[in-house]
This record gives sequence, structure tokens and C-alpha cells, in this order.
Amino acid sequence: MKQRVILSAVLVLFSLSLSAQLFNPVKWNFKSVKTGENTADLIFEANIDMKWHLYSQYFEDGGPVRTSFMFDESNKFELIGKPLESPEPEEVMDEVFKIKVKYFSNKATFVQKIKVNSSEAFTIIGSIEYQVCQDDKCVYFNPDFSFKVEGSTLAAASVTEEQPKVDVTEESAEQTIKPLVSIETTELTNESEPEQSKSIWGFFFVAFLLGLAGVLTPCVFPMIPMTVSFFMQGQTSKFNSIVKALVFGISIVVLYTSVGLIVSLTSAGADFTTSLSSHWIPNLIFFVLFLVFAASFFGMFEIILPTGLANKADQQVDKGGYLASFFMAFTLVIVSFSCTGPIVGVLLVKAAAGDVLEPLIGMFAFGLAFALPFTLLAIFPGMMKSLPKSGGWMNSVKVVLGFIILAFSLKFIANIDQAYHFGILSRDVFIAIWIVLFILLGFYLLGKIKFSHDSDLKHVSVFRLLVAIVSFTFALYLLPGLFGADLNSVSSLIPPKSAQQFDLSKSQSGTMQTIQPSTLCETPKYSDILHLPHGLQGYFDYEQGMACAKKLNKPVLLDFKGHQCANCKDMEMNVWSDTEVLKRLQNDFVIIALYVDDRTTLPENEWVTSAIDGKVKKTIGKKYADFQISKFNINSQPYYVLVDHNGDKLNDPKGHDLNIKNFINFLDEGKQKFASK
Repeated sequence: MKQRVILSAVLVLFSLSLSAQLFNPVKWNFKSVKTGENTADLIFEANIDMKWHLYSQYFEDGGPVRTSFMFDESNKFELIGKPLESPEPEEVMDEVFKIKVKYFSNKATFVQKIKVNSSEAFTIIGSIEYQVCQDDKCVYFNPDFSFKVEGSTLAAASVTEEQPKVDVTEESAEQTIKPLVSIETTELTNESEPEQSKSIWGFFFVAFLLGLAGVLTPCVFPMIPMTVSFFMQGQTSKFNSIVKALVFGISIVVLYTSVGLIVSLTSAGADFTTSLSSHWIPNLIFFVLFLVFAASFFGMFEIILPTGLANKADQQVDKGGYLASFFMAFTLVIVSFSCTGPIVGVLLVKAAAGDVLEPLIGMFAFGLAFALPFTLLAIFPGMMKSLPKSGGWMNSVKVVLGFIILAFSLKFIANIDQAYHFGILSRDVFIAIWIVLFILLGFYLLGKIKFSHDSDLKHVSVFRLLVAIVSFTFALYLLPGLFGADLNSVSSLIPPKSAQQFDLSKSQSGTMQTIQPSTLCETPKYSDILHLPHGLQGYFDYEQGMACAKKLNKPVLLDFKGHQCANCKDMEMNVWSDTEVLKRLQNDFVIIALYVDDRTTLPENEWVTSAIDGKVKKTIGKKYADFQISKFNINSQPYYVLVDHNGDKLNDPKGHDLNIKNFINFLDEGKQKFASK
């Protein structure tokens, strides 16, 4: 027993001496600050080395590992909201994942507010999960943290087991809170401003277009003449008519913007992203909502607000004056809700998944576009003569929006499927449904499909024909995706290629040859949820892969990788796809892909206790992240190691290097050294 303790201590000291090689580019400081009689702030300060960046907590799913904080359960405190972060992270487009990601450079501060339920001092413990990257490597970390928190003067004393005490730095509230508003905020905000501005303006434009689309719906368009006549009746002054029209338009903008403000304050925008992208409950709710909105637009039913609300608003209109203009706007918003409600709902779901300002900006843009035609026509009533007559085309606008909303609803089911490995909605099934939807949309525009509220279509207008051509073209563009094509322009909207069940590119002659199952010793563990690129086959369990390598008398390629490792995907897309590289990987090596970030729970008999930190590793990712550090004294990915049957290195390992010739030389050298043993 004593020898084991001594050995563990030596291993820990040895690992610490290799800290430079283990790439620990983030230094954390933890501080607890009392902010009230029963509240406190837990402050995490991250000092980031030059040329490295730490990812934010809040950006869309499907990219690198986001920073997250996990707290051990305790009845002595409660979390209040989500952790805040400062300064403003930089937002950039990740060329590998094809999504916008946010990250910090130099320094970052995270604050978790808590409610203290204990009258005695106690310790909060937990762990941080995060990923830091530079140009050629990424590193995944999962360290522990602890805070010593003062007891509350309001809480009743409670008897609980005392947690282990740890040293923390105690500073005054004034000293600690200052960095949240002053740590290089201006500098970093300016750096990220162009990218953020581009994103916000893009969302503003989409919301504005949806506002104009709302005007063209059958609940709204016929009300234009009635609304304009309201401002013209009994007006002795052109000036008064214009002022009332402006009050009317501004009121519409204010009403819709107020809805966005409520969403911003209640969902906290970006804070809601984490739940939206990963948890099944919000994704399922949004899927059902989108189905309801689509069904409403198809004419199955109408979504309306209580008629009593509209009647009361209409009574205020009869009183006249400038206040009547506001209530006229209020009445229009309520009466038109059966057509605009689904559009607003879709917009708010999208906004809630983004920045905290997006609901506010989106609703402002929607309200501005919605109010603009009414206001302009009230000021210039002569323009009424150029408006098209009401008719069946207005219902067509609703139906087109219904098809688009139905297509986007699948995204939420795909989020659930990918997060929980259900395997229900594969990439090819998803694309197939989209192809069918957009083909049906094209036939609808040509008059071949008719819904209950549609009028007879005597001829196809040029505009309808052009939109039908766009719809058919998009369906044809999606068609190669059924056979494994990348579809880069819509890759952020559809499941990843790893979810593709039928991939023709795997068997294309001369490039992508598939290893036959007979070349493997047995069915690889976890092959139902983990996969290798380009049709390659290998193992995802170290022991199983090593046993097969001995049986086949082949050297082993250990591939330390991650689901959310951008550089890993970069290597696989640009180096592993080469014909010569693939030929060697297929024929000369047994590949063991070890995912360091996979959340799959291992059977209890496969749990391991780390010699580095003494913790029990219960998932695939934690087991092999610890294995990489303890075995090779490094923790960055991608990391390729050629080993013999004893696990000894054959040559120098390789990281991120897009030079194909270098990687071929790496493989050939390892193969030759294995043969010479």
C-alpha cells in the first residue's frame, strides 16, 4: 500500500514537471464575494496565454467545446440564473464547423450568482469544462474548483456533513466586481464589432422581410384601405393627418418591440442558447410550436387572440385624438395576429437562440416593416391606386411560409437526435424530407396542389413561376446530399455527415475505398455511435484495438480526437482524404480512435481511477483524455501516435499538420520501424 502511495505521488510530481508540455494555457483564480445578506457571487477569472483563445459559454451547437460550469449538488446554496461573462467575446466564423463561434483572448471573467441557504460557512465544489485553441492545436480541460462561502444571516442553521475546506483568495467586493466592467472591455468589443455588426444587421434584414411578408397575408392586406380611410375622415388639416399616421406607425413599432424586450429580459437571449441547443425539452417544445404554426398557415385552424381584447381597443379608437391612433395600431396588431402570430413566434424562437439583443432588434425590424406601408399610404393616400387587389395570392403567401416553417421545424428534432444518439433522424432522411417539401412547394406555386382556403388559379404569374423555379432548384441542389455530398451552403442547418447512413462517396473508385468487415477481428465497441471518416474502420476501445493488432500483426495508429475538435476535422478532410494516405490507413495499420470528449458512460467494470488526479473516470471521453496525459504527457488534439503491441511509440507522434507528404512519411517510418522489430 505504501509503495502504491509513493508511486502515485511520484507520478503526480512528474506530471507537474511536464506542465509546459501538457499545454496549460489558462490559469484560473476563484473568488467568492458576498453581495447581500443571503446572496453571493462566485467569480472565475481566466488568464489566457498569448496566441490562445478560450471559447465562450454561448454560441450555437455543433462547434467546439463551449465553456461550462458544473456544481456538485448541495442544499446549502442555489444557483441564480446562468453564469455571466465579460468582456464581450470575439465572434468569428469557424471555417471547419461552418458556424459562428465566440471566444476570449488574454483574459475572461465569469460570474455565477448564488442564494445562500446555510447560516454557517461552507464550501462549494465542482468542475469546469472548456477548450482552448491556437492555430495548430486545441486542448480540452476539465479541472475542479472550490469556493469557501460565508453563511447567510437570514438562513436557519442546518446540519449537514462538512465539506473539505480549501484555500481561496478573499478580496473585497469592490476589488472583485471592478474587472467585470473594466477588463479590456473596450478593446475586445472593438475587435469583434465588425463580425457582430454583420450578424445583427443580417438578422435585422431577415426580420424586416418577415414584417413585409406579414403585410401581404390575408388578415392584414385587406385592412390597408380601411386603416388609411380612418386617418382621412374628418381631417381639416393635412398636418394632423400626417401626425396621426406617424403616431400610428410608431405605436406599431413600439408594440412589437415591447414583445422583443420581454423576451430579452426573461430568456436572457444567449443564456437560453445552451438549453435550446442541447436539452430535449425546449427543442421538443419548439418543434411542436413550428408544427402548429405551419398547420395554421396551411389553413387547418386560425390562431387568434380573445375577441374581447380587440373590442375594448376598438372602443378607445372611437374616442378620437392622437390616443386613438395608438389604439388603432393596437387593434390592428390584435386582429392580424392569426396571420402574424406564427411569423412572430418563429422570429422569437430564432432570436431567443442568439444574442440577448436579437429579440429586441428582431421585433423592432418586424414592427418597422409592418408599419411602413400603413404609414406611407396614410401620408400619401394617392399611392393606394397602385396597390394590387386583394385575392387568393394572399393565402399563397401564408402557405409558402408554412412550407418554410415546416422545413425548419426538423432542425429541433435533429438537435435532440444528435445530442442523445437516438439515430432516428439521419442526415439522409432529413435531406429527403426537405427535398419532398420543396418539391411540393414548387408544385403548389404552379397550381398543382390546392389547400382549403386557396382560390382557383387560372394562370401562373411570372413571379410565381420564378419562385417555383427557385424551389425546384433548391430541391435538386439537396439531392446529392442523399448520397453523401457536403452541401456546404446549408451545412449549419442539416445534421452532420457523421449522421449519414448511406454515403456513396465512401465507395468511389480511386479515392474512397471501404475496408471490409472481415479485416477486423470483431465488431468494434461503440461503433453504433462512433465512426471514422472516409469509410475507414477501426476500434474505439484501446484494449480491444490492441488485441486485434496483435492478432493481425499490424502496428497501431492511436488517434486522439474529439467530436468538437476543429483541427481534427481539418486533418481528416484535407489529409486523411488523400488517396495515398487512405491506402496506408486501410491496409497497414489498426486504427484506434480515442475520443477525449465523448459523454457515453462506460460500464462500471471499465471505470478507471486516474493516477494524475485520483478521480474516477466514468465516461469514454474522461477515460481517454486521462490516458493521453498519463501515457504521452500531452493533452492536445489531434494527436497521432504509432505504437507497437506493447503500446511503445514507434516514432515521434504527429499533431495538426496539413502537409500530406509529412503525414505519409510519418506513417511509412512507423511501419518500417515496426517491421524491423
